[in-house]
Amino acid sequence: MSMNILVIDDEPPIRKLLRMGLATQGYQTFEAPNGRTALDVLSRETVNLIILDLGLPDMRGHDLLRVIRKDFRDLPVVVLSSRDDEAGKVEALDLGADDYVTKPFGMGELLARIRAALRHQLAVQGERALFEVDGLSVDLVRRLVRVRGADVKLTPREYDFLRVLIQHAGKALTHAQLMSAVSTSSDPQYLRVYMRQLRLKLEADPERPSILLTETGVGYRLRAPDDDAHA
Repeated sequence: MSMNILVIDDEPPIRKLLRMGLATQGYQTFEAPNGRTALDVLSRETVNLIILDLGLPDMRGHDLLRVIRKDFRDLPVVVLSSRDDEAGKVEALDLGADDYVTKPFGMGELLARIRAALRHQLAVQGERALFEVDGLSVDLVRRLVRVRGADVKLTPREYDFLRVLIQHAGKALTHAQLMSAVSTSSDPQYLRVYMRQLRLKLEADPERPSILLTETGVGYRLRAPDDDAHA
């Protein structure tokens, strides 16, 4: 599914900078100017990573991190820290922050730290950061798709369908399971359209697919790397 990042920072210009920079890499963002709003967002939304400024107006960033680590143990947190806040960095890491970036920061460095934190989370969860099968390569952190070495551009919804299939590679997923995971629509024709589009972009022969397989009367299955069945 799409990667959602919660930006917790009380400075509107910083939030805008992060929102724009993250959007260029395909990340969706939620924003919180204080700790209370951040906890509210976490209670309502699916968040894949947090960018946390330690200087918040309503509570210490370290106290918020302590709460986050108690309730969301495996959620990656990248801390934004002042240049001279060495003790704050150490305390944040001791409390469970995955990494920190010093203000002022470069967007390139921050994006690299984000990717590293997400890779670590995928490894902890047992999910491959890089999925490869039959010429298809999907970098789940960078959201990059390649077919036989050439970049392929997917729409956000096409990528969402592909990611769900990758998460369950080798297993048949019913139409209902796929639709409920990705879309609010219950029309199976909607799913068939997207599957057709994915096959046109990813399969060597879309009429005889070897990767995105149809399970007759059930749904679809993505061929797993160790699955030699080209059904």
